[in-house]
Amino acid sequence: MSSENLHAPRERLSQETLNLHFAIVSLMEELDAIDWYRQRADDAEDETLKQLLLHNMREEMEHASMLLEWIRRRDGDFERFLKTYLFTEGSILQEEKAATAEGIGKPGIEGSRSGADAGFTIGSLRDA
Repeated sequence: MSSENLHAPRERLSQETLNLHFAIVSLMEELDAIDWYRQRADDAEDETLKQLLLHNMREEMEHASMLLEWIRRRDGDFERFLKTYLFTEGSILQEEKAATAEGIGKPGIEGSRSGADAGFTIGSLRDA
């Protein structure tokens, strides 16, 4: 049961935290299933069985993707990181370096390396 690996007493956790926990644990289980099906398919000698296992693996990928989207819609920090790293081209480490330089991932900082405005500002607080 996923509640067995809670790191704080359940009664002290918000419903939002519990829901995110359930989704994250479910995502981990889906990723485990993907790994298991891929390994079994690689090891299968029967071609029909291999194709069935790969089909099942792809079903698990669908489930994992749906959970990831659910998490993205509910966690702004997670969403910022996904927007930064998913569907990029080139070096992921270069993306990380650029994101770090721009402050992406820090609370309250929306990130876009496309030149869009980085967010709301009230101007200088120094005396003129």
